[in-house]
Amino acid sequence: MDISEIMGRLSELGTEQTKKTLLRHGANEPIFGVKIGDLKKFLVKDVKKNPQLALDLFATGNSDAQYLAGLAIQPKKMKKEQLQTWMETANCSFIAGSIVASVAAESLFAKELALEWMASEQEYIENAGWTTYGSFISITPDTAIHQQEVEALLDSIEKNIHQAKNRVRYSMNQFVICVGSYYPPLLTRAEEVAKTIGKVEVYLGDTACKVPLATDYIEKVVTMERVGRKRKHAVC
Repeated sequence: MDISEIMGRLSELGTEQTKKTLLRHGANEPIFGVKIGDLKKFLVKDVKKNPQLALDLFATGNSDAQYLAGLAIQPKKMKKEQLQTWMETANCSFIAGSIVASVAAESLFAKELALEWMASEQEYIENAGWTTYGSFISITPDTAIHQQEVEALLDSIEKNIHQAKNRVRYSMNQFVICVGSYYPPLLTRAEEVAKTIGKVEVYLGDTACKVPLATDYIEKVVTMERVGRKRKHAVC
């Protein structure tokens, strides 16, 4: 399949109801409104056969096409410049903070990009930086994680989360959860930070989404004896 055929299929799979839901969650036009499950079921395999097609899809600026591109691309084969371009041309903060951040977390430049993006003055990029690092922790062996660096980031969150930008507060809270859930060496410190920051207020628009309470989430993972059990992939 070529890009025109893929875009045609996306148009066919899109529905007004799904489009309204995605727009409410922060997506922008152009968008067809395709369910993520349908992207995986009907199109990912075809796009995976042609890496250039994934890049071309992202370049369209269409929200559905960009999500599909992220599901189909091979992260470890992406260049840093390509990932930077994806971040800069993401349809919306949802695409940047979910699919681009996840692809970056699986790339060869995960930490490098995460730290660069976390230092950005732009909210959606800083948000994606924290998400990238948290996702990196969730899929990376403990021996490849820099403990002192992660601890310093926890310290920063403990001091600054409630003054951070709106969406950044969400990803910082999620970072604490990721450390507590996936990195046993800093479980106790993550629990301390979660207790200190308490409830984190984030405006999530006209959605039913809620900010998870880090203390409760980590406690649940501990109770289930799942601390340190890594995910296979960040992209989903």
